[in-house]
Amino acid sequence: GWPALKPWALQWLQRIRDLYRWNRRRRAHPADPASQAGLPQAVAAMRLQRDAELADPALPTPARKVLTSLQEHWSGLTLFVDDPRIPMDNNLSERRLRGPALGRKNYYGSGALWSGRLAAALFSLLATLQLWRINPRLWLSWYLQSCAEAGGQPPNDVEPFLPWNLSPDIHAKLCMRSPEQKTDTS
Repeated sequence: GWPALKPWALQWLQRIRDLYRWNRRRRAHPADPASQAGLPQAVAAMRLQRDAELADPALPTPARKVLTSLQEHWSGLTLFVDDPRIPMDNNLSERRLRGPALGRKNYYGSGALWSGRLAAALFSLLATLQLWRINPRLWLSWYLQSCAEAGGQPPNDVEPFLPWNLSPDIHAKLCMRSPEQKTDTS
């Protein structure tokens, strides 16, 4: 909405790209002092640029709002500098939430309380199966077959279906196979 600020925004995007580049280099070469020094220097330069621009009374209001927000959140945004284990962004987390967040409108409507509860239960179930490296399709087929055999009712005892209670044989049958274990027939 501010075409006149496009060059300014592109300069800031370039600074952010540089941070990503320095962070990748730092993580790829932890023993290289030059790789380790580049990121803190780039962050310090960004902070100086931010402060210099905020000190300019002619800075347009939209740009001032962006840089003020950057200043207010600076300590949280730069935690990754001191600890390489901290990701620079939360893109991975957001991607993992995207399916449930986008899908909720298709799971019988976002306004249906029962569908929200069902979706939450299924997400929990599927995440648990994934943690135990159990193929959800095989597990669900097994469970639903047991329900069919019980006259269309859930089994009286669900304990045998819980991943941590599975016998080694059943777990092996339900286990997800790694790509190298898969064959052309799987």
